[in-house]
Amino acid sequence: MASAAIFSLPRRRRSPSLETFLAPVDLSSEALLDTLCAVSRELVSSFTVNNRMVPFFQCKNSKSLIRKIQVFSVLLDSFCEVGLSRMPSRVFLCFKELYLVLYRSKILLDYVKGSSKLWLLLQNHSISGHFHDLNQEILTLLDVFPLSEIYISQDVKEQVELLRKQSRKSKLLIDKNDDILRMKFYNFLNELENGKIPDQNELYLFFVEKLAIRDVKSIRFEIEFLEEQIVNCEGDIEPTASVLNGFVALTRYCRFLLFRFENEEGELGKWRHKKTKKGLITQEIANTFITIPSDFCCPISWDFMRDPVIVSTGQTYDRLSILRWMEEGHSTCPKTGQMLVHTQLVPNRALRNVIMQWCLANGIPYDLPENVDSSESYNAASPSKAAIQATKATADLLVEQLANGTAKAKTVAAREIRLLSKSGRENRACIAEAGAIPLLKMLLSSSGAFAQENSVTAMLNLSIYDKNKSRIMDIEGCLGSIVEVLRSGHTTEARENAAATLFSLSAVHDYKKQIAEEDGAVEALAGLLIEGTPRGKKDAVTALFNLSTHTENCVRMIESGAMTALVEALGCEGVSEEAAGALALIVRQPVGAEAVGNEEMAVARLIGMMRCGTPRGKENAVAALLELCRSGGSVATERVLKAPALADLLQSLFFTGTKRARRKAASLARVFQRCEYAPLHFGGMGIGYAFAGNSTSVRDSGFAGDVAVSISVPVL
Repeated sequence: MASAAIFSLPRRRRSPSLETFLAPVDLSSEALLDTLCAVSRELVSSFTVNNRMVPFFQCKNSKSLIRKIQVFSVLLDSFCEVGLSRMPSRVFLCFKELYLVLYRSKILLDYVKGSSKLWLLLQNHSISGHFHDLNQEILTLLDVFPLSEIYISQDVKEQVELLRKQSRKSKLLIDKNDDILRMKFYNFLNELENGKIPDQNELYLFFVEKLAIRDVKSIRFEIEFLEEQIVNCEGDIEPTASVLNGFVALTRYCRFLLFRFENEEGELGKWRHKKTKKGLITQEIANTFITIPSDFCCPISWDFMRDPVIVSTGQTYDRLSILRWMEEGHSTCPKTGQMLVHTQLVPNRALRNVIMQWCLANGIPYDLPENVDSSESYNAASPSKAAIQATKATADLLVEQLANGTAKAKTVAAREIRLLSKSGRENRACIAEAGAIPLLKMLLSSSGAFAQENSVTAMLNLSIYDKNKSRIMDIEGCLGSIVEVLRSGHTTEARENAAATLFSLSAVHDYKKQIAEEDGAVEALAGLLIEGTPRGKKDAVTALFNLSTHTENCVRMIESGAMTALVEALGCEGVSEEAAGALALIVRQPVGAEAVGNEEMAVARLIGMMRCGTPRGKENAVAALLELCRSGGSVATERVLKAPALADLLQSLFFTGTKRARRKAASLARVFQRCEYAPLHFGGMGIGYAFAGNSTSVRDSGFAGDVAVSISVPVL
């Protein structure tokens, strides 16, 4: 039987139906015969055009299989002429087996016809083996077929008998010319592996003359098809994903080396009308937002942990955050308040590997910290030396166009940088090292919508790599240009991606204040949060949340109107969690608490979130109310206290809330027990407030880790 590997079709194609693998049991002999006739005729007509096979490779194997199917078609037509009434019962059983053979043949021929030329070269031996397996199935079927017992014309019997003899002599056929091309493709990769760029004339001869890949559209199909195989391989593929990455990088290099940008004008229009796939970081490649598990976020900054380490108390923090904490003179554990008996940081390799596997499962790029030995990490496909060499050469070509090309060529180069930087730390590093960022910065102010949108999105993708964050921030005027796109970009997507870029850059603590102080940055984020699309609101609120984790940004957030926008966002589905989290951070300072307290709807909307919000939303809402009471004085406490149904909501959180929500609710209950209004409003709390009053939990530490949000940066 044919190997199941032939059914591993690319994800863009529909999976085979169950009937492909099971013979029909509910068809009469006549109906089955009609079905077989239809299938065989369809195969012959679909894969033969003027007696010439359509597939570019596997021609000999495909022609041989079609000729066999043609004989079966003649045999089936003969049965239709004479009828089945006088046929042995074994014929019907053979028809069922023939049904399976024909459908498997169709799948294999479809696969060869629809696959890319480069993929067929790489799989030359494997696919040839599948054709041979089908030939063996046909031979087995013919051996048991009762040819001597059926009443059909003699010439048809002779054709079937000849087919049986030919099938018995048939051997595995691997086309030598195809195999020579396959080895040539590998030789190009070996040259790159040795640090040598293949000769342009040889690449032209291979791709254009031998493979007939003669335009941008064709070579882009080859690249995308190979990329699909990497995504779909699930670690079990030959060649390996690492080698395939090298072939993709080589082909992408040839796309620019051989075809340049001469035919891109038409493609620009096509691209504009094509919906782009949006991935998340922490996707490649979606319009939804992934909630990062709270255990993956640092309790100090609530940023996604890239390098989790364990301190002497056994708590885990991100290395940069805990080092900054210690440099500020603290000698206690931020989460527990216990003294740190030493300052040694132990890498939490187990958690780091779990984070990496979660990122891989969710299609989220994860860049290892520079001090991490890749041998310790989760085994994922890493780029080969050849892939890196080809990517560097490609980046040089693209940057050259950004610097010296026409306006249209610059737009295309920006788009290709955007696509190339969607995944892979090495890709982002190569592009930045080639000098792309200053040139992309110049395109941010372009009068062309395509150029601006692609340049800001490329900047977003590049900023995911930590080293590139400093490269972007160090270029004079680059931050201001990003903010200007956010304020008045030509397209909605450009403005949204500018907001996402600010969020990505603000992952570095030292940049949070710099971004907040940039003229118009916070105001533009606040405006996007109020008036943007659902995705734009999400980009804006996550950026504002990140900025609010820096204590010195509080006044700026208030003056810019961001706080008012956050209060309004409490009533918007999809962003209310982050808005409440940001407010919980702002109100920790008296000036922030006063400003929030003056917002007429702030308390009411936080109470509304406690009633109808998500578990995480309820958690952030009660945290914001608690901090408002602590920092806002008696006036703020009285306003919270007088909120209707608060007592019942707190009691509900004691039993149904998250661990953090229960802790916050208990702390808020203690605040009210000490308040003169408590007997009026909370005398009947009973067991819930007994729990609150007797709680021995550590007092809330007041760090961003006590606020839970879902954070994502789109990779576009």
